[in-house]
Amino acid sequence: MNLNKYNQIYQSLSSDIVEGKYEAGEILPSEHKLLESFGVSRETVRKALNLLQENGYIQKMKGKGSVIIYNPSMNLTVSHLISFKEVQEQQEKIYTTKVYSLEKIPAEECPNVQVSLNLSDQTPIWQLIRQRLYEDKTHIIDTDYFMYDMMPGLTEEIAAGSIYEYIEERLGHKISYSQKEITFSPMTELDIELFGPVQPPYTAKVKSVVHLSDATPFQYNVSKHLASEFKFVDFSRRFTGE
Repeated sequence: MNLNKYNQIYQSLSSDIVEGKYEAGEILPSEHKLLESFGVSRETVRKALNLLQENGYIQKMKGKGSVIIYNPSMNLTVSHLISFKEVQEQQEKIYTTKVYSLEKIPAEECPNVQVSLNLSDQTPIWQLIRQRLYEDKTHIIDTDYFMYDMMPGLTEEIAAGSIYEYIEERLGHKISYSQKEITFSPMTELDIELFGPVQPPYTAKVKSVVHLSDATPFQYNVSKHLASEFKFVDFSRRFTGE
């Protein structure tokens, strides 16, 4: 079974559901129609459907098929891949973005990034640090690492807007999926400088590696939120072992 293929099917179907091609209560095409449509084995289709069920998009029902149960109100940034600009368009709070720094560095200076993006020591990467401010107070600090060769023309002006819009609309790449990890940690000196003195002096850190549609990892992101303001909501499913 091709892991990338079932992930591609999952991404395609989940995008169709999020975009409204299939609405809550509708039935997905049958397994047979999906394997014909995507040109894959039944096992690959079932793996993709299982992933859709695990993540709250569908409920598989005997004699009925895969029923859409996705609720748009659960479309939160921790659970779905979405740009900060797109988040802004969905929320009442109006944040501003301030670019703290943008520099080109060798991958070896950031070992975690180097490993996650499969880079050699001297491969150039962008290191970008941005503040997300609400009423002149920093609420989020985003530190991003991007493949330099993919976007050598990146500027602070672009970074202050929407990098995903720049990547997809101007560079023609398709951003597909990410893996995320959430931890809580004491503030660093830079955190204190940008957030200011807050209690408790901890941040909720959301770390993610983002991939293009061909499964190439191109971005390593660390998004830090004030621990006192961080709220995580996600779809959960109970597995009974049946």
